[in-house]
Amino acid sequence: MTSTDTASGKKHLYLIDGSGFIFRAYHALPPMTRADNTPVNAVYGYTTMLLKVIEEHSPSHLVVIFDAARKNFRNDLYPDYKAHRPPPPDDLIPQFALVREATEALGIPQIQMEGFEADDLIATYVRVANEQGEKVTIVSSDKDLMQLVSDDVTMFDAMKNKSIGPKEVAEKFGVPPEKVIDILALAGDASDNIPGAPGIGPKTATTLINEYGSLESLLERAGEIKQPKRRQTLIDFADQIRISKQLVSLDAHVPIDINFDRILSRQPQADVLIPFLKEQNFKSLLTKFSNHFAANGDTDEPSTNAPIHTEIITSYTCLNSLSALQNFMDEMVKKGSFSFSLETDPTHTQQKSIRGIALSHALGQAIYIPFASISDENSLFDQPQTGLTAAEVLSTLKPLLQNKEVLKLVSDEKSIRHALAPFSISLKPVEDISTLSYVVENGLHGHDLKTLASVKLSEDLIKEPTNSVSAKVQTQFLDSAPEEQTKAAGQIADFIFRLYGFFKPEISQHQQTFLYENLERRLLPVLFSMEHAGIKICPQALKKMSDGFGKRLQDLEADIHEAAGKEFNIASPKQLGEVLFEDLKLPINSKKTKSGSYSTGQEVLEQLVVEGHHLPEKILEWRQISKLKSTYTDALPTSINPQTGRIHTTFATTVASTGRLSSVNPNLQNIPVRTPEGRHIRSAFIADKGNVLLSADYSQIELRLLAHIAQIDPLKVAFSEGTDIHSLTASQMFGIPLSEVDSDTRRKAKAINFGIIYGISAFGLAKQVGCARHEARDYMQTYFEKYPGIKRYMDATIAFARKNGFVETLYNRRIHLPQINNKNPSLKAFSERAAINAPLQGSQADIIKKAMVQLASILPQKHPKARMLLQVHDELLFEVSESAASALAKTVQSVMENTIHLSLPLTVDVKAGLNWETMTPLISE
Repeated sequence: MTSTDTASGKKHLYLIDGSGFIFRAYHALPPMTRADNTPVNAVYGYTTMLLKVIEEHSPSHLVVIFDAARKNFRNDLYPDYKAHRPPPPDDLIPQFALVREATEALGIPQIQMEGFEADDLIATYVRVANEQGEKVTIVSSDKDLMQLVSDDVTMFDAMKNKSIGPKEVAEKFGVPPEKVIDILALAGDASDNIPGAPGIGPKTATTLINEYGSLESLLERAGEIKQPKRRQTLIDFADQIRISKQLVSLDAHVPIDINFDRILSRQPQADVLIPFLKEQNFKSLLTKFSNHFAANGDTDEPSTNAPIHTEIITSYTCLNSLSALQNFMDEMVKKGSFSFSLETDPTHTQQKSIRGIALSHALGQAIYIPFASISDENSLFDQPQTGLTAAEVLSTLKPLLQNKEVLKLVSDEKSIRHALAPFSISLKPVEDISTLSYVVENGLHGHDLKTLASVKLSEDLIKEPTNSVSAKVQTQFLDSAPEEQTKAAGQIADFIFRLYGFFKPEISQHQQTFLYENLERRLLPVLFSMEHAGIKICPQALKKMSDGFGKRLQDLEADIHEAAGKEFNIASPKQLGEVLFEDLKLPINSKKTKSGSYSTGQEVLEQLVVEGHHLPEKILEWRQISKLKSTYTDALPTSINPQTGRIHTTFATTVASTGRLSSVNPNLQNIPVRTPEGRHIRSAFIADKGNVLLSADYSQIELRLLAHIAQIDPLKVAFSEGTDIHSLTASQMFGIPLSEVDSDTRRKAKAINFGIIYGISAFGLAKQVGCARHEARDYMQTYFEKYPGIKRYMDATIAFARKNGFVETLYNRRIHLPQINNKNPSLKAFSERAAINAPLQGSQADIIKKAMVQLASILPQKHPKARMLLQVHDELLFEVSESAASALAKTVQSVMENTIHLSLPLTVDVKAGLNWETMTPLISE
């Protein structure tokens, strides 16, 4: 934060639109809270934005300008001015004062004045600076301030990193800056309640002002306008338009004392800034400034473990010789750790070719080695010295990448392993910063490198890692000059190295060493092996199903059109709504959508079916079959790898806040199993000849975890004795003997059992069970009377979440709930429901992950020909020779049931078959 005048001695004044910064920061960042649950996301975003402007622009003079948040002279002129603006969000209100504290802590001058808006103060500073011949930059994107732009006054949009000068203003409004107020006055502004001329928008306003020269000239000559409606509007509303111009015109003569010596850029004081950052729990900023002050001798405050500094001098170098690479490798061995990232070619879809590697072993330092392309290895950049091939570079790096004494740091371990597999390189040891972030701050923000760079380093990536960008962007990157590639790729490796130092110490501080080291970290190579193995698909079976679905859709379409009395596009919600509610006059059970059409969602149609209407039932069936056809039977064959004949899904490990895995490209976890058609799709997943598929599925694990965690003795006894838990619940709730519980009563009890786990409301339960809301409320009351421990668990869990901002699983996984104390009832209620379920679903996820890790270490020795293929929530799917299936079943069941020892048994059902649908029990409870 060095304060410097320009070389010529001229001042360069930066005017920060503080109020605009607050709102943009609030909407740009996810919710964040400090230790006392005070929201601070806007404060953090504001602070980092402000620091970035200072560090990148080094203004000689600087002032932050705020609105006074009270009425001003414009309200006297026009009482409805901004009258309809909604109040700020509840969780933003307490941050206004903190933002001002942040500004003061940074040592930055700030100003506000009653009776005037921030824009007027900015206009006054601009006028005075211009009179003194000084340059001004207004840091804002507010269109109202564009009237101030000139050759000596520019605007800077900090969010878009874009400068706005006279040219950009003319491009936006179609007029030069001095005529912007005429456009604003004529077009009006609904957000500020500026009336303008009714029916005249910005484009028409621009046309009129350019034709008549000015607003006053336009109003004086309004009678000359040929269009009658437009002419009459300008005549009738001339006074209103003139008032609008007064409202949008900025007052550049606010009576304030402007002394440039008072707004010199200065260093913040350590004894003020450090305590403020500690109170807000801004760890990355605290580390930056602690190190900065320590380096400058300004404080005795010790540096934290995170390797982040206020000013890090970056040096990213392009290497073009193996000898230079070897020298760098020697340094990395001495350091004991390094980070790296790969750049791959998206045009090679089946086996992505590596086109470059970036490595870093020190803050701000990185090297990048671009590889020759497959098509022309020696002429990629028309420079022979940069024609190193992937094979020779990776052959050189292989001993380092497999050196067990040197730690490798990456941001997407599985994709790195897949890219290196063709070169027979296996990483040992390796840590993934996205996984570290996921364990430490799950639920607070995303864990991709772009988000982590922004949230933790207050930096923007030049280019995101390969797997996060489109093929077009990656191709453009690979076509750019080596120096541009070096800057972008080197930054990625550098940021990975910096972030590791931030997150790693947090693991032990949160008592999450076992969770990270024994579950998450060890799981990644297991998932890599599963992705690499893939699963075999029978395309002929899918084609047959698809043809059958197509025929059913045709028949359903004919039935639907006949019932409707006309043909229409069934997939169009608008046309369907018109048929149901206008043509057939069915009762409307919901409000119209924002577009003005009728809502035809599943809930609406299901309610119509309950009321006895035939057509909605056919529509629901059509939608179900259509989705199965398009999402699975048509799409899955396109995902078959032609080299392996198998589908290779990707397991996403840092998405679900509960710790669950998800499956993408394609998603193999959401294949429907509740309908015969959905279950039949599993029949296309087959084993190789001589093999079978083996499925091992935890039985009602979340209910068992509820019984254990909440200490529900009747449930524990029932599970221990093998009693059907849903029938038992039905018997106890409805007061009927266990032997007389029928399927419908059991179904209701099952809905209640699982609904309670998910924190369901009476309204939600009523919809699931198909009863009135008061009946559902009575069901829930009876349930809690029978199982009072569950109610105690729910209340205690919510209270813990409110106090701490998170809940925990049995393995100390923290699931943060930043909205748990939100004053918005909907957000708060959603977080409370999540708090109830997250420890159960999260513990289930941890248990099956631990089982996967254990099995992966056992299978190579005991069952070398068996492969773990898929994980689908409570189920693991294996492929094994038919002769070895029984032995594998016993091993899998033993490991899964004994992964954790609860106060009641875990049970696992094991089945096997030639395909995933048609399976027979090998072992079951």
